[in-house]
Amino acid sequence: QVQLVESGGGLAQAGESARLDCAASGDNIIVNRMAWYRQAPGKQRELVASIHQTLNGDNIDMADSAKGRFTISRDYRKNTVTLQMNNLRIADTGAYFCNANIWTRTTGSIEYWGQGTQVTVSS
Repeated sequence: QVQLVESGGGLAQAGESARLDCAASGDNIIVNRMAWYRQAPGKQRELVASIHQTLNGDNIDMADSAKGRFTISRDYRKNTVTLQMNNLRIADTGAYFCNANIWTRTTGSIEYWGQGTQVTVSS
């Protein structure tokens, strides 16, 4: 059974840092793109950052609001993704969801979601 398990988040003050980790697990899985999405109260879920491996190295997409403050990285051996968030802003508050495109022999490629972890930034 494929699972995404998130950790990190919590409360932070503006200007502080926080880190989110997500680990994908399952039998004989191949993890392709991994990403973090944020959903603020009353708003749609939006991409924060994504990363996948190419022949030329990691391909990273980053929301404009995250550029220069957030970093996304992968450990391809452990099937994990980390979102390092620096200089947090109140607008970064929301539920953060790990997303992964995972291939298995029986299902092919499917999008999986973590359960979400809350990040709350206060002034």
